[in-house]
Amino acid sequence: MMKYAEFVQRTHFNQAELIAFAHGTLVDDPPEDFAQLPSPPFLMFDRVTEVVRDRPGRITAEQDIRLDGWYFQCHFRGDPVQPGCLGVDAVWQLLGFYMTVNGSPGRGRALGCKSVEFSGQIRPYNQLVRYDVRVKRYTRLKESGVSLIIGDATVLVDGEAIYEVEAAKVGCFLGIGYTDFPRRSANAVGGIFKR
Repeated sequence: MMKYAEFVQRTHFNQAELIAFAHGTLVDDPPEDFAQLPSPPFLMFDRVTEVVRDRPGRITAEQDIRLDGWYFQCHFRGDPVQPGCLGVDAVWQLLGFYMTVNGSPGRGRALGCKSVEFSGQIRPYNQLVRYDVRVKRYTRLKESGVSLIIGDATVLVDGEAIYEVEAAKVGCFLGIGYTDFPRRSANAVGGIFKR
């Protein structure tokens, strides 16, 4: 565990810290409406290797490829490949995490991207995926408390660039957490985000 003041100064996180963050146990004095990453197996990276807060910002992460990765077991039988959409989701996860380690309150939600180009694939005997995300814009709207981030990303496998994601967007929104799941409550049904 760490204090929030340390969390917002950190420039790297190991796997145990990311999993603790996903479970809400990394920071022992979190602010109200504190974000979380998805838990494994949907957490798409094993460590954050760099957080650069200078403008333009940057966040990089790595994922160790495992032969028994859940997606290789079903996508596809006889032709295992990591779905490209999971790499795009990793970019959104990293942009949301970047906002959180920079002090943005609220829960992160993917808002889209301008374009995605795939020029390669990730197979079971690859070793390492690297996500290199470059922040183009990061804004905190004081009136609503909403934060918005836009970034470009390159996804590399074993040193080869295989995906390019342009203008990936994530927002952090206040008051949308559904922490009492599966109880039916105010946030049990989705809809349009209030900006």
